[in-house]
Amino acid sequence: MAHVDRTITLTASLTPEEGGYVARCLELPVTTEGDTVEEAVAMLREAVELYLEDEPPSARRRIRS
Repeated sequence: MAHVDRTITLTASLTPEEGGYVARCLELPVTTEGDTVEEAVAMLREAVELYLEDEPPSARRRIRS
């Protein structure tokens, strides 16, 4: 079976915290942090990718629809 890359749009919420930023995906149970906004967003992107990679195909379809 061929691997198909798909693009989805998710919403990030960034909150300044002492010493950095907390980044949270509003559609998924994924939260991370970084020292800068850019780092927090990059860390969130990676965390979301790993989260979706671990989800079974049926759950990924529910998230994307």
